[in-house]
Amino acid sequence: MRSQGQVRFIRISSRVQMAAAGAATALAAVWLGTMSAAAIARISASSEHAALLDREAAIATSESRVAKYRSSIRETTSDLARRQQFIEQMVEAHIGDLPSDKQAGETVSDSSNEAAETVKKVSAVVPEARGLAEIEAQQIAFVERLTRYADRRSQAASTAIRKLGLNPNAIIAGSNGAEGGPLMKLATAADGSLDPRFQRMGASLARMDALENGLASIPQVSPAHVAYVSSSYGYRSDPFTHSAAFHAGLDFPGPRGSPIYAAAKGKVSFVGRRQGYGNCIEIRHGNGLMTRYAHLSRFKAHVGQKVDAGTVIAAMGSTGRSTGPHLHFEVRINGRPVNPRPFLETARNVQQKAG
Repeated sequence: MRSQGQVRFIRISSRVQMAAAGAATALAAVWLGTMSAAAIARISASSEHAALLDREAAIATSESRVAKYRSSIRETTSDLARRQQFIEQMVEAHIGDLPSDKQAGETVSDSSNEAAETVKKVSAVVPEARGLAEIEAQQIAFVERLTRYADRRSQAASTAIRKLGLNPNAIIAGSNGAEGGPLMKLATAADGSLDPRFQRMGASLARMDALENGLASIPQVSPAHVAYVSSSYGYRSDPFTHSAAFHAGLDFPGPRGSPIYAAAKGKVSFVGRRQGYGNCIEIRHGNGLMTRYAHLSRFKAHVGQKVDAGTVIAAMGSTGRSTGPHLHFEVRINGRPVNPRPFLETARNVQQKAG
């Protein structure tokens, strides 16, 4: 070491040298430890990052699947909504508007408040299912409107039948004859159960069908297009014996060969001759109701033929116990003759009002 122009030497003992070497080694060890720790930390961080990326990828995949399911629910909901709208449009196009108002005395349920509450709860718990809940509410409302429609038509038909002097309940009972066939159970749920509102709709439609068919089977068309009736139902003087006698029908005089019409829809049950009636056709209309057409010159229908009101079934004649060409027309209920006049005078107007 140089000091004041002179070179001086400092002696370092071996002990000092060993201490310095030990300090240097310790510093190197510390440095290496620090570097190793940093390297390990980097490796650990890299491993955790890779795991994090894997988890993110898994989460992204799950979210995409959930999104897909949500999209599928939306598409399904949209399809169901379109189908329900189509059903309602077709029904209203063919039978008219379904009533949504409630009238006194009606027993059809009204689930609108319940359905609204259901939509509210579903929306809060499962937002994606809100559309399905709304379609369910729309469907139930449609079922209740259709039930209300059927009940009102049944009421109109019942009123019309009573005006004709017949019992609507008897008409319904008469429509439940022999029944059978393979079981085709109806259900509205996966467990095979049937929603009572749907069951009520089916019963109302069946009642409407029975009453309207019964009404259509009541004589409503004059069996002969003539100007007057020559002999009425009830008491009369017999044209052959001139003594008191009971006349079980109406007589329509007219030219021989004039067309004879079915008074109501039904099925021809007899074509042939009956004593006193001559050539005769009988038509059964269901519910114990039968019409008879007598003194015919020609047949234009056959046994088993289904006819509508106004179908030509024969030609006027004077066969059997007859004094001249005319039609003898009878209406019988369960084999008992009844006066045809109220049916022919009332039925057409009643039928129009009922429809």
